[in-house]
Amino acid sequence: MTSDLGLKAKDFKTDQEVRWCPGCGDYAILAAVQGFMPELGIPRENIVFLSGIGCSSRFPYYMNTYGMHSIHGRAPAIATGLSTSRPDLKVFVITGDGDALSIGGNHLIHALRRNVNLTILLFNNRIYGLTKGQYSPTSEQGKITKSTPMGSLDNPFNPVSLALGAEATFVGRTLDSDRKHLTSVLRAAAAHPGTSLVEIYQNCNIFNDGAFDLLKDAGTKGDWIIPLEHGQPIRFGASTEDGATKAVIRDPGTGSLSVADNVAADDPRVVIHDAHNEDPSYAFAISRLSQLDTRLSPMGVFRDVTRPSYDELLNLQLDTAKQTAGPDGTSDDAVQALLRGQDAWTI
Repeated sequence: MTSDLGLKAKDFKTDQEVRWCPGCGDYAILAAVQGFMPELGIPRENIVFLSGIGCSSRFPYYMNTYGMHSIHGRAPAIATGLSTSRPDLKVFVITGDGDALSIGGNHLIHALRRNVNLTILLFNNRIYGLTKGQYSPTSEQGKITKSTPMGSLDNPFNPVSLALGAEATFVGRTLDSDRKHLTSVLRAAAAHPGTSLVEIYQNCNIFNDGAFDLLKDAGTKGDWIIPLEHGQPIRFGASTEDGATKAVIRDPGTGSLSVADNVAADDPRVVIHDAHNEDPSYAFAISRLSQLDTRLSPMGVFRDVTRPSYDELLNLQLDTAKQTAGPDGTSDDAVQALLRGQDAWTI
């Protein structure tokens, strides 16, 4: 695709050798991102990719934009500083399940709660790939790895639930091998004002190969992927002759959500997906369907709501501060007024 600026996908490719293992899901994600970049209509010099540490964090080398390969877990913090000081830039954060949810956990949740203008792509392969196959914060309980030879005892994070718990304004999930779906979710995330987080199931064919096979195999994916489309009933799986399918239903007594088989086409219990619901508890309940059966995977945009971004509020506050009268009654910068205040000590 060509943008209004005349940019094409190839213009976002660099001369750097792409150094991921052959067959890694990161290649598909890179191609998808480079493919939809021209749609943004933003000059390359106004786009920045920041990453932490991990296999996914090589990403900035391969994007012909500005970028920075930063330090472990701190990409959201660095990106926050850049986004708030340069509101003219489009800032992407590339991270992985280890980088974002282990050492970087606090940085991630605070970026989400602040609603900084960032698009965060979280590659989740449920393993530490760069350090050669230790269990990660998203590895399933009982996972046997080099660091858990008798099986992991940890209860894994659900990144989507975590983000919704931090009241993120945009949360989505997609799959590395589904180019069409991946691109559509990335497109929506990039258009969102404020923080958007997209969890991308990404296959590590060296240390955790086949982790998402059920969601990729043509014979099984329909039984386990729960497609989320705003305004549409949440149904999945093969339909019977009379139109009955599996569906997400709401218990009329408790209000809780569950998955039921053989749900009639006109069943009023079927949930109509509302990505714009202001109450995050709805999207959170959708994200917890996988607790009923770990094979169940809701896919799409869980939540997409609008509230003022941190950048917007910060710049408004700075403008107000510059108009604040100082101690002598003249127009003065509020920071200078504080520095000249009475709260000083001599030691």
